[in-house]
Amino acid sequence: MKIVLDAKPLVSVITVVYNGEKHLEETILSVINQTYANMEYIIIDGGSTDGTLDIIKKYEDKIDYWVSEKDHGISDAFNKGLKVAKGDYINFQGDGDGFYTVDALEKVFNDINPLEDIFVSAKIQRIDNNGNEIFISKHTNIFDKRSLLFRMSMPHQGLFTHKSYFETYGFFDVNNTFCMDYEHLLRSYQSFPKVVTKDVIVAKWRADGLGNGRFLEIFKEYDKIKRNHKVASILVLECIRYWILLKYYVKKMIGKG
Repeated sequence: MKIVLDAKPLVSVITVVYNGEKHLEETILSVINQTYANMEYIIIDGGSTDGTLDIIKKYEDKIDYWVSEKDHGISDAFNKGLKVAKGDYINFQGDGDGFYTVDALEKVFNDINPLEDIFVSAKIQRIDNNGNEIFISKHTNIFDKRSLLFRMSMPHQGLFTHKSYFETYGFFDVNNTFCMDYEHLLRSYQSFPKVVTKDVIVAKWRADGLGNGRFLEIFKEYDKIKRNHKVASILVLECIRYWILLKYYVKKMIGKG
């Protein structure tokens, strides 16, 4: 753990992994090489059977806590990390993801007030399995929570959540397969906390996770979550539902053409 007393907020970075030997080392290096002085690193492995543990052990002197055991999915692994995290802010970097530059955290936390700033959201670079850029996430100076009605507008790779949010709204729901981070945000939709946006690319988000290529399954879970939390009227949610589906099928048709 890198700690400087009376300095910037302590950031807990959590990586959950299962059989991630292909990209895990890249993720680990992006975290442990950060120049930010107040950080701890936690890895939760789901009982990998490939070379994942060898990679973790290679860097365990730089990792504050790690465990390898079976879990009940990503939400359960996230929650295990949260239970041991000591940070003022929590961030999740999956294996294959990782910080964009070695000074990424320095840029994000140059003027953050942990007494007031609940969410700190920075941009992410979406990359393919070979590391090629697909897009850079959109960014606005003032976050509009209504964007969450259409998409996950604060991807967890670029989101730093104050520990008080978890104390108020609890941990992740293990019943969600894909959208546990989205559901967690929507719990507070009616009285959404302050979001500080940073015009900085903080992390890479690799398109090789559990939800890759499973749009319709993810869409159904998103829709169910929005309805369960009653974030808008049924009419509004139906309009949004059909709009998203229309865009999806149009893009699919164009792609085939």
